[in-house]
Amino acid sequence: MSSRNPLSVILDQNKLIGPNYHDWLRNLKIVLNSEKIAYVLTKSPPKTAKSNATKEELAELEKCWDHDLQAKSYMLASMSNELQRRFEEAVNAADIYGHLQELYGEQKRPLRHATVKELMTSRLREGASVHEHGVRMLGSLKS
Repeated sequence: MSSRNPLSVILDQNKLIGPNYHDWLRNLKIVLNSEKIAYVLTKSPPKTAKSNATKEELAELEKCWDHDLQAKSYMLASMSNELQRRFEEAVNAADIYGHLQELYGEQKRPLRHATVKELMTSRLREGASVHEHGVRMLGSLKS
């Protein structure tokens, strides 16, 4: 029997490589929910405490920073090495989550589908310049 934390096993077996973003996110949320820290994905902790903060407020802020660090560590540990390098300097978990949503979120699927369809159906017209065709194909990838 393994003495490893079952939560880390979930993330180890489901490393984010890009195309599996939605499956990875579902597993990450399972782990963060079980730790009761999923809120850090959408709520960044303040960078500093107010100058007139009470002991209770400071303790709460410290707890938020700890939760954010824990979530960020789970996120980074469960990514491919390439993605880890890309996000290791991120300020907080919400920042990483936001960037990943931009890269792999649902709103990108229709755009990717249209781009792939355009690339697959595009043909070099007879007599057309190969260079212009190549430039048009590259333009499709950038949009």
